[in-house]
Amino acid sequence: MSCLIEMQGITKDFIQNDEIIHALKETNFSAEAGDLIAVIGPSGSGKSTFLTIIGGLQSPTTGKVLIDGKKFSQLNLKDRSKVRFEKVGFILQSSNLIPFLKIADQLYLYNKIKRTKPNHERFNLLVEKLDIKKLLKKYPHELSGGERQRVAIAKALYHDPTVILADEPTASLDTKRAFEVVKLLARETKEQGKATIMVTHDERLTEFCNKVYQIVDGVMTRKK
Repeated sequence: MSCLIEMQGITKDFIQNDEIIHALKETNFSAEAGDLIAVIGPSGSGKSTFLTIIGGLQSPTTGKVLIDGKKFSQLNLKDRSKVRFEKVGFILQSSNLIPFLKIADQLYLYNKIKRTKPNHERFNLLVEKLDIKKLLKKYPHELSGGERQRVAIAKALYHDPTVILADEPTASLDTKRAFEVVKLLARETKEQGKATIMVTHDERLTEFCNKVYQIVDGVMTRKK
């Protein structure tokens, strides 16, 4: 197995009212090809900090993040954004859709930016698996919360990222849809040799994961 993303000696401190808050204490973590990893823990425990650092959205106080064995967190903002665009697929609670683009264009936006040909085969596969065909000509504001989340998942997977980072990806879905989505992520992860890291409050979803970590008060420990 190859290590796709890794944290080495990562910490994150914030200053609040002249007090240092240790949001993430020294953390070493790695995800290999085929790993579907759940990260659980109470609100305010450091899960979001962990996810934003490993995804390059904020810099650690100490330590480094590597993707495919190459430096990531140490890159300047422009280079880090480029690597993130190529290698990382984000599934966020807010769905992160562009309000003035129709749903089909949300997925094809990657090709427009990269000036590459659309991958119609992958597009059609995701549209079918996530049941969003009837949504393709609509705008985000015309969709329900669950529909937006399914579109966001398709958008995150379309460009075939190395690493998928999911922040409560099933929060707005009913139980049936939630299980379907996690099964899709599990299949995509295993068959395509990706690493998927999923922050979730729903511990029922951990049964689909081959590794489970818990973060409490900024300390990460492995549970499974």
